[in-house]
Amino acid sequence: MSRSLLGLATKAQRPNLHYSIQDPKTGRAYEPPEDTGWRYSVDRMRSLIEAHCILFPSKPDGRPREKKFRSDLQTEFVAFPSIIDDVFTADGTAQIRELFGEDVFDFPKPSRLLERLIKQCTDEDGIILDIFAGSGSTAQAVLELNKSDGGHRKFILVQLPEPTNRKDLVTIAEITKERVRRVIKKIAKEKQETLAFNEKESLDRGFRVFKLAESNLKPWNADVPIGDATILEKQLEMHVSHLREGRTSDDLLYEILLKSGFPLTTKVETVTLAGKTVYSVADGAMLICLERDLTHEVVKAMADRKPERVVCLDESFAGNDQLKANAVQTMKAKGVTSFKTV
Repeated sequence: MSRSLLGLATKAQRPNLHYSIQDPKTGRAYEPPEDTGWRYSVDRMRSLIEAHCILFPSKPDGRPREKKFRSDLQTEFVAFPSIIDDVFTADGTAQIRELFGEDVFDFPKPSRLLERLIKQCTDEDGIILDIFAGSGSTAQAVLELNKSDGGHRKFILVQLPEPTNRKDLVTIAEITKERVRRVIKKIAKEKQETLAFNEKESLDRGFRVFKLAESNLKPWNADVPIGDATILEKQLEMHVSHLREGRTSDDLLYEILLKSGFPLTTKVETVTLAGKTVYSVADGAMLICLERDLTHEVVKAMADRKPERVVCLDESFAGNDQLKANAVQTMKAKGVTSFKTV
């Protein structure tokens, strides 16, 4: 393409940009307008002319223009206009009404606006972080974009559980999660109702929800005064079972993942070995068994898979020191690098 060679500065503002340039073929000279000047300095303009990057007009009353090549582009997207006049705040409200049937969130951002931002700033495998997720507009934008171009973008949403004074969606975080669920259902339904030709590989539209909480393991208080046997006795009683009450296997599983250096997005599969549930992490790199009644058979079955690491519950070996000792030797014999209990 070609573009204008004119600048924005008057002769009084930038006299160095007001000069005559000459067509080397015809010898015609061209002067810039008094109120704009050229885009480049004399030296830069001279190098462009020598590189044949200036298009000179065929008529004397024309104006030289600069050649621009595809290879010069930093991106193929056109920059944003100063005014976006086809997406409105009301569109965000309309989307919420369509999904929930009512206004459950005030002034939600329209996802179409976020789609433009995301498409300009990331590639098809990008990760989009929204630390004030609100109603979940960013998640919808990512899901809709992936649907339209077959991308594999991921989103991370962060939202405090601020109260909403509603009985159904009691916090903003609950609105966020419910919107993502409904958008996924909506996209899945649209896919079922549409004949897809040459469709790319199926997209993963699942998501995980995590909440900040104290550790699942009760902390040991090392600040017990010397000689205070009562407090020490209570701590020992409390740590007969050092897992907090009310915590699920999933709670403990993800704490172990994090403390083992795995990200929350690590692939985790549930397998059954010797009649017990075992979590296979990162395609078997680590096995985690949170069953309360371990057997020699399940220990051997895990060792036979030759993972790098194995983690079990300490209380699973309570009262059975022989089983724990055998487990250590079985893992070592199969080349398991690390066998730990929590």
